[in-house]
Amino acid sequence: MFVGDSLSLNMWESLSCMIHASVPNAKTSFVRKETLSSVSFEEYGVTLLLYRTPYLVDIVKQKVGRVLTLNSIQAGKFWKDMDVLIFNSWHWWTHTGKAQPWDYIQDGQTLLKDMDRLEAFYKGMSTWARWVDLNVDPSQTKVFFQGISPTHYTGKEWNSRKKNCLGELEPLSGSTYPGGAPPAASVVNKVLSSITKPVYLLDITTLSQLRKDAHPSTYSGEHSGTDCSHWCLPGLPDTRNQLLYAALTMSWFYTT
Repeated sequence: MFVGDSLSLNMWESLSCMIHASVPNAKTSFVRKETLSSVSFEEYGVTLLLYRTPYLVDIVKQKVGRVLTLNSIQAGKFWKDMDVLIFNSWHWWTHTGKAQPWDYIQDGQTLLKDMDRLEAFYKGMSTWARWVDLNVDPSQTKVFFQGISPTHYTGKEWNSRKKNCLGELEPLSGSTYPGGAPPAASVVNKVLSSITKPVYLLDITTLSQLRKDAHPSTYSGEHSGTDCSHWCLPGLPDTRNQLLYAALTMSWFYTT
C-alpha cells in the first residue's frame, strides 16, 4: 500500500504499469476512488493499493471549519496488516489560499489559524512515527518512507535563467544539486531517527532534483499551468520503483 499524496499516486501508477508490462496477459481488476484505489493481479495474489491522505495526519470537520489535527491519525486503521507500506508526505504542507484544504491547525489543545509549515510538518510526522511504533509488526509489515520529492519552479536553484522546468530537455550532470537539499528532508531524517521500528528511507530526493527535465510541465492533463512538481510516466517514478524493488530484495533489510 502506498500512503500519501499525488506523488504516491505517481509511484502507484508506475509500479502498476511496470508489473503489467511483465505479465501483460494476467487477469487484473482495477478500482479508482477518491481515498482508496487498487490494482489486483488476481492469479498472482498481488494487490497494489493507494490510500490518499496528503498530510498523513487527519483533517477533521469541526464547528469552526476544517481542522488539520497534528496529533491524530484515525486513517491508520486502514493501513494495518499490509505486507509493505510506502509512506509519503510534504507536497501539500506548503499549499496556501484556495489550494489549502484546512481552515485551522490543532496542535494538542491549541487551535491556530496557521503556523510555520516546517514545524507543523515535523509535528505531524512525529505523530506518524508514533503510529508506526505502536501499530507495525516488523515480522509482518515492511515500512518505507519515500523521501522528499522536489519541485523545479525556481530556475536559479540549478543555475538556470529559466523561470522553471518548462523547456528543460536534459538532466543535470554530476551527482549534486546546486540548490542543496530541501529543508523538509532534514525533518524526515530527524523523525526517522526517533522511530524504534525498522523504517527504510527510500531516498529519492537528490536523484530527483537532477531530473529537472522529467516533469509534465505544460503537458499535464490534470494540472493547469506548468506542472514542475509531478513526474512523467514512464520516467523517474520507474527508477524509484526499481530502487524500491532492490530494497525489498536486500536480505539485510529483513534482519534489521
